[in-house]
Amino acid sequence: MKPDLEVNLAGLRLKNPVLTASGTFGFGLEYARLVDLGAIGAVVLKSVTLHSRQGNPPPRVTETPAGMLNSIGLENPGAPAVVSKVVPELKRLGVKVIASVAGETVEEYGEVARRFAAAGVDAIEVNLSCPNVARGGLTFGCTRGMAAAVTAAVRQAAGDLPVFAKLGVTGGNLLEIAGAVAEAGASGFSLINTLPGLAVDLRQRRPVLGNVTGGLSGPAIKPVALWAVWQVYKAFKLPVIGMGGIMSTSDALEFFLCGATAVAVGTGNFVNPRLTTEIVAGLEKALAAEHVSDIKELIGAAHNGK
Repeated sequence: MKPDLEVNLAGLRLKNPVLTASGTFGFGLEYARLVDLGAIGAVVLKSVTLHSRQGNPPPRVTETPAGMLNSIGLENPGAPAVVSKVVPELKRLGVKVIASVAGETVEEYGEVARRFAAAGVDAIEVNLSCPNVARGGLTFGCTRGMAAAVTAAVRQAAGDLPVFAKLGVTGGNLLEIAGAVAEAGASGFSLINTLPGLAVDLRQRRPVLGNVTGGLSGPAIKPVALWAVWQVYKAFKLPVIGMGGIMSTSDALEFFLCGATAVAVGTGNFVNPRLTTEIVAGLEKALAAEHVSDIKELIGAAHNGK
């Protein structure tokens, strides 16, 4: 008998706990020829603003030891285009869809969330921690007041949909910000976003990225992500989507043990486009080998010393 991989994310029932991290899987349709989208728990869309954005100047991506830096800058076609063209196609394919919303004002966050909710997505992720934009992004995740205001606006616009606050670990006290968004109506947390970083071109004697700085992701940030998941799981009774450097089934299992209810694969998608489905299969095999009948038995188990 196969182990049970089904999880409940604040009312959102998923066939398995493996998701895609926002910004690393496009809008899902780009991977449809390579990955059975219906085989993973949910697709988390690239962050979307109300109006289209061109993003930051190139170069926008560079490889680093144990990871990568990106300074995409929330490039996207805008909410109207994604709502009308992308969401219906994903729903037709039977995919659970989590929209990632962003904006430069509290009102913009709310309006984008309202449009996605009306389009029939399954949940909303609030990007409060993007380090690569001049306005919005990380600014909203650094203070209790701003983080709470954005979350409250999205909560109101989202209706009954689960709302997950995506937080980073820079710019503010993680547990204070998490507490603020929980009080404002967040259903759970997505942890963590990228960390600020910089790479230098020795020949040109200047930063590699056109935006100078970027967001560091990949295996280099996994210990930080595990720490964040551990702290937030311990402090709150809300579900956590863990992410940051997940490159294998073993990595995913570490996040579950620290308290994640689900995991999101990010940078690993660039290395292996089929990594999400491979981790789903790997979880079934690993749980069977350990005689674990239900993935929920592992969630937070490391806190019990088991």
